[in-house]
Amino acid sequence: MMLKRLIQLYCGLTIYGISCALYIHCGLGADPWDVFHPGVARWLSVNVGTVMIVTGALVLIFWIPLRQRPGLGTLSNVVVLGLATDAALAVMPPLTSLAARCLMLAAAIILNAIATVMYICAGFGPGPRDGLMTGIHRRTGISLRLIRTVIEVTVLLTGWLAGGTVGPGTLIYALTIGPLIQFFLPWFRNGHSELTQRKPVTEKSV
Repeated sequence: MMLKRLIQLYCGLTIYGISCALYIHCGLGADPWDVFHPGVARWLSVNVGTVMIVTGALVLIFWIPLRQRPGLGTLSNVVVLGLATDAALAVMPPLTSLAARCLMLAAAIILNAIATVMYICAGFGPGPRDGLMTGIHRRTGISLRLIRTVIEVTVLLTGWLAGGTVGPGTLIYALTIGPLIQFFLPWFRNGHSELTQRKPVTEKSV
């Protein structure tokens, strides 16, 4: 069982990194963090993967006052996503048509949803960014909805100002990622993840 969970964790993180590379390569816009990472990478003239790794590590610093404890999945998230993204970007061929870019965007969103469910349901701890959100919620009582919105908007604006690509893919991601995660959840659900615990919804928990 442990081996199965570990395989699920690292496969999920690798697929997530590949999905980030697809978002970036298609150039049609992506989720806020994947606008932020390439925007900052372009601004600093470094690899996207490097920015992802450094950003993940910096976000973990904010876990300290929140008394969040990282798990294996948290630490692996910091390293694997950046490496997988850079490796995928290095082998992607140039895109010659809008149709190809649209297909790549669709693949990115679907793979991102699958990967999210895989690595979270493996039960080794949330990623740095998700953990920041839940940690602030536990310490302040502010709704997850508000915290997530503030974080995502801040990251999106920062990435856009730094030169990241905001486009139709950003809106499509926002509208489809939730339903897709819900659709794929039964494929990987197990007893080790918070996603498997059905809790009553309250104003402070949504």
